[in-house]
Amino acid sequence: MTGTSAIGLMAIFAGDFANILFLGSLRDQEVLAAAGYASTILFFMISAGIGMAIAVTALVAPALGARDLAHARRLSTHAALFAAVAMSIMVAVLWPASAPLLGGLGAGGRTLALARDYLWIVLPSLPLLAMAMSASAVLRSAGDAQRAMYITLIGAAAAVALDVVFILWLGFGIHGAALSAVISHTVMLAVGWWSVVRVHGLLERPHWPLLEHDVPLIARFTLPAVLTQLATPAGGAVVTAAMSQFGHEAVAGWTVIARVIPIAFGAIFSLSASIGPIIGQNLGAREFGRVRAALKVGLALAAAITAAAWLVLAIAAPGLVSIFNATGEAAALIAFFCRWLAPLFVFFGTLFVCNAACNTLGRPHYATALSWGRATLGTVPFVTLGSYWGAQGVLLGHMAGGIAFGLAAVVVVQRLIARLEAA
Repeated sequence: MTGTSAIGLMAIFAGDFANILFLGSLRDQEVLAAAGYASTILFFMISAGIGMAIAVTALVAPALGARDLAHARRLSTHAALFAAVAMSIMVAVLWPASAPLLGGLGAGGRTLALARDYLWIVLPSLPLLAMAMSASAVLRSAGDAQRAMYITLIGAAAAVALDVVFILWLGFGIHGAALSAVISHTVMLAVGWWSVVRVHGLLERPHWPLLEHDVPLIARFTLPAVLTQLATPAGGAVVTAAMSQFGHEAVAGWTVIARVIPIAFGAIFSLSASIGPIIGQNLGAREFGRVRAALKVGLALAAAITAAAWLVLAIAAPGLVSIFNATGEAAALIAFFCRWLAPLFVFFGTLFVCNAACNTLGRPHYATALSWGRATLGTVPFVTLGSYWGAQGVLLGHMAGGIAFGLAAVVVVQRLIARLEAA
């Protein structure tokens, strides 16, 4: 489950990485900064989509584990519809507010105009992406990790190919990057729809009389999961705003780091996505020994992945600075993260794995509390204090602030499993 998920997620992250790499070849720090500001806003929306997909897993996987195929099919259908409508409403609200939000993050002048244009092109495609994410969650709930991988793998391949055409060949710059994202989201939905409908038969026409019953249930899982996922971009927005006071180079450096993190630690993201269906099916079968085993192995893998990624990043730091044409503060930030701060990501990984467990064990509000604690108490004071030592201090504060919450998450999940087993 984790291996195939890692390939799919790494493909997406590699696509984002290539996107920034191609934009970096333009040797325009304002374009990179604009991509960073726009990505900060989009990260909120995509995180909401991930939260909806997590809710799909939390609902569909236990139904499949209990061998209730009809119920699983109905929940899969209604959850996908819920995701599409919810994301459409969010896009409608964000569209007119995009420029003020970008300004609040510190964007101005040409940088703000470029970031706004990027958002206006990409935003209408996000409901398609939300449904594609829901399809991937359904496939993982059914244990079909390979076809779930194809959704992201094919979408990412399309994005990279189109980036080459739009950015490098046609010279559309950041507008070309936005167009490639829109087409990629459409491709992902087409692949996911075919797999769920034609292969597994886990999608059907909505049952309108039952939809009224299912919507509150879906919302009960979705809202906490979305709030949990929004905590990470909220913390990132705090860092972006703090970086903006040190100029375009600092924001550009942070933009590159934000793309490097998913590439280096993508297996941890996929681990947190794959552990949910495993725990969910065993919860449905009341196999609590296997639930504990999945959690234990997940945490151990997160630590091992972090150690391996740190080694690679420490060696690759000069090369990363070079290929992105980073200079000044941007170059210093990239090198500082790769050489000294990367090992602290293990506490992010611990929190991600434990949050996935809380969501699937039916206590999504636990994950919400832990994630928002990390994004507020574990970010704002540390970043504020670190800003007195410049952009590198901001980055140090962001990474160090999550240590306590990563450790607390392990204790919370272990106690939750014990209570559920005793019930």
